[in-house]
Amino acid sequence: MTDLDRGLDGGLDEPEELQPAEGSLRLVGDGDTYDVHAWEAATAAVLRKARHLGEDAPDSDVWTALTRTTLDGIDVAPIGQPSDLEGRTTSGRPTRAGAWDVRTQVEVVDDRAANEAVLQDLENGATSVLLHLDEEREHDWATILDGVLLDLAPVVLDRASTEQVEAFATFLEGIEGALHPATNLSLDPQTVEMLPHRTGTSARDQLVPLARRAFQLGVRALVVDGTALHDEGASDAQELGWVVGTGVAYLRLLDEAGFPLEQAARTVELRIAATDEQFATIAKLRAVRRLWARVLEASGVEGVEAALHAVTSRPMTSRRDPWVNMLRGTVAAFAAGVGGADAVTVVPFDEPLGAPDAFGRRIARNTSSLLIEESHVAAVTDPAGGSYAVERLTDDLAVAGWAELGRIEGDGGALADDARSAVRERVRAVAEQRDAQVADRSRPLTGVSEFPNLAEVLPEREPLPHRHVRHHGWAYEDLRAAPMDEPVFLATMGPVAAHTARATFATNLLAAGGIAVETAGATASVDDVLAAHAGQRVVVLTGTDAAYAEWGADLVAGLRSAGATYVVLAGKPGERTVTEVDDSCALGVDALGFLGRIREELSK
Repeated sequence: MTDLDRGLDGGLDEPEELQPAEGSLRLVGDGDTYDVHAWEAATAAVLRKARHLGEDAPDSDVWTALTRTTLDGIDVAPIGQPSDLEGRTTSGRPTRAGAWDVRTQVEVVDDRAANEAVLQDLENGATSVLLHLDEEREHDWATILDGVLLDLAPVVLDRASTEQVEAFATFLEGIEGALHPATNLSLDPQTVEMLPHRTGTSARDQLVPLARRAFQLGVRALVVDGTALHDEGASDAQELGWVVGTGVAYLRLLDEAGFPLEQAARTVELRIAATDEQFATIAKLRAVRRLWARVLEASGVEGVEAALHAVTSRPMTSRRDPWVNMLRGTVAAFAAGVGGADAVTVVPFDEPLGAPDAFGRRIARNTSSLLIEESHVAAVTDPAGGSYAVERLTDDLAVAGWAELGRIEGDGGALADDARSAVRERVRAVAEQRDAQVADRSRPLTGVSEFPNLAEVLPEREPLPHRHVRHHGWAYEDLRAAPMDEPVFLATMGPVAAHTARATFATNLLAAGGIAVETAGATASVDDVLAAHAGQRVVVLTGTDAAYAEWGADLVAGLRSAGATYVVLAGKPGERTVTEVDDSCALGVDALGFLGRIREELSK
């Protein structure tokens, strides 16, 4: 057993001392101080008004009502308290001082066009380059990097094949002068083998010789790419465990080949996905540093910091209403910077549509530039450090990630077939859990499941080289890709003020499934609604509970006589005041299941 193996069996670090403040939660406002009980009372009043808390429920129930549980089973409270610092098992903080490396992404399809994009990005705010290569062809590195000052601008590859890595290394060996030490040959045989369209590669066998070439060049050799598993649907803890487990496997291989472990550790860069779940991303970036530091400590390595590259999440982006991707990318980049990432890549907002154009790349690199130069996010090292909530979440994620690492090690380590199969099974289970939350819209997706725009015209982009990504909103986007020809009739009952809430809800819900609506408008009777009905087969009743009780049954009978074959009530199924309907829709329903039923009726 190596020192590393013994260390992994030993568990996590004891935490550094962070003393909780005396007493309970104290909030200050308007010159007055409020304790936790005052906060509970004020919050409970708001929740009761919104009917999210029962009238007879104690004020203290606000914690349960507002606590969110992550896909890893971690509870995230609505506000941090001093008690969150109790019982922690990990320690460590980001140490990056100053601006992060703005690592722009360039899609390499045509070598000359890629060179123009690289130079444009480096001249306008980017400080390094992430190249995604077309795996179907050979590339001319002299053309791609013509004019690039390689001693100043690191170059890193994205999920490159062994052959592409070797060609890159050969090109770098012919460069006169120094190379930037953050340049990375970017070999990641584990990720390449995990990608569905690249199985059967012998890339793992090339790890040691390529590491030697990297050492001779004075650059890094390896990338441990957690974003690949994230793209398949992994949770935060699964991504952490996979990254650390794969890194451990690489260190073992290099150790067995005779590399000093300190030298081996310096050849590795960790790549992590940053999402628009701001606090979870901050905590994840802080947690992975703690876990990697524990691995290096177990290896007897001192003085080596993790090289951490954050890439904004691709699964969180959408083809529909792609402009929202700018907001998602901004939140993710902010969280990555606050979490201590050394390099941040913002995926262009238009990538889901194809190859990003110059505008998409400009917005992507400017996102980091604005955060650094205008918002001064990088002016403070670890700005989230000491936050009760962030410290708690960081510790919980680190513990969950370490437990995932233990499962991987128990299955033979990250390079073992059994371990990879088991990881994929666990990822599939989490992906199904996320799908269920997207389906009932408890995990809302703006522009996809919420506030969709059926009339939008999508920007056109050139086809993009293959990339396997499981977008969170894939099911809704599949429906939107095949819109229904026939609209649904909204049988709006009463004046606009009376029916607008439920009519708007139903309109947005149907639009998420590619279904348009036609509305009756303001009405006062059954005859008014029937006068606006033009024979549509599917009808949704939208009005107040009082209107449903007063003339809902008569309206349903009249609509069926006028040709309606499927009548839906906008309201909760358990509160139906009209029993003659075929279906209902309300907050919390399985939206995808409902949309499937409506589309089936419209297709008859």
